Amino acid sequence: MEMLKETITADGPFYLAIGGFIIGSIFGFVVQRTNFCSMGSISDILSFGDYRRFRAWLLSAAVAIIGAQTLQYFGVVDLGQSQYIGGTMLWLGNLLGGLIFGIGMVFAGGCTSKNLVRVGGGDLRSLLVLMILGLFAYMSVGGLIGPIRAEIHEMMPVDFEAIGYGSHDFGNIVAALSGLGNEMGHLIASAIIVGLILIYCFSSGDFMRSPSHLIAGLGIGICVTAGWALTGLAYDEFADAPQRVASLSYVRPTGDALEYFRRFTADMMPSFGVTAVFGAILGSFVSAFTSGHFKITGFSDTGDLKRNMFGGAAMGVGGVLGFGCTIGQAVTGVSTLALGSMLTFAAIVVGGVIGIKYFEYILLKD
Repeated sequence: MEMLKETITADGPFYLAIGGFIIGSIFGFVVQRTNFCSMGSISDILSFGDYRRFRAWLLSAAVAIIGAQTLQYFGVVDLGQSQYIGGTMLWLGNLLGGLIFGIGMVFAGGCTSKNLVRVGGGDLRSLLVLMILGLFAYMSVGGLIGPIRAEIHEMMPVDFEAIGYGSHDFGNIVAALSGLGNEMGHLIASAIIVGLILIYCFSSGDFMRSPSHLIAGLGIGICVTAGWALTGLAYDEFADAPQRVASLSYVRPTGDALEYFRRFTADMMPSFGVTAVFGAILGSFVSAFTSGHFKITGFSDTGDLKRNMFGGAAMGVGGVLGFGCTIGQAVTGVSTLALGSMLTFAAIVVGGVIGIKYFEYILLKD
């Protein structure tokens, strides 16, 4: 393992770019082939009482928890170096960001990752959604919306260090409450969350008899684990500008991908997140083309255009405000056991329900 780490850190940007592209390609292929969709899972529940895609979403989080916590235990990655874990939880941003993102993904016909996959399948609507999403994500980071986003993040933060828990990491909290130590705390916390998810998922005969949903949950969770492994091995604390450990997330990286096109000659080596975006599009294209589902599609009318534009803007703002999306927070973030990520996950689901109900109201009104 040490030899592998030395090899990767010797040329970290190169391996991160190549690895991100490969992982993103596998992710895109799996999502397109299994029809995995976070927004669709909520719609399935409300419309048909079908929980299979929602269980696949939860299963991916459980697999990612097992993978990420195992990697941390063996010293491959320090999840404490990620953006998800810190002494202060900006809960209002997690909550509002998740709600806004959840509503936006309904109007955009799917979350960020689903729109990336649709682009690979020939959907030109999703291409516009992603362009608007990337623009509004950057506006929320340091542009016109940046000051408002910063004000929300600074409102009523919870300082977990001050109350003796170290960080808003469920493992640290269990360790502090039990007095059993950090490693045991993370083991217990992981066992509790993963155990509950697996019981819920595998208690459904319909889910167990659905290979596509099982593959989606396992495949996405493994892709997130691979991302943690790669960025953990590439992390070099002695580098001039150490790159933060991370895994799959698609809101800010979509904006970074657009920025990469603008600044290619200044920085020709794309980041892990950018190549994961490109990889997701290529992987979904390969899946759609080989299965005969590739088809160029566009907007049906002006109303469709407006709805998708609003959805893209809302996801861009909400994704930055909530620190991630249905993959970046609900799977990657949750794998770190961060309470903020779990709050964003729940808020995205609630936002999705609100968005679907309001969308139905609009259709009935018209």
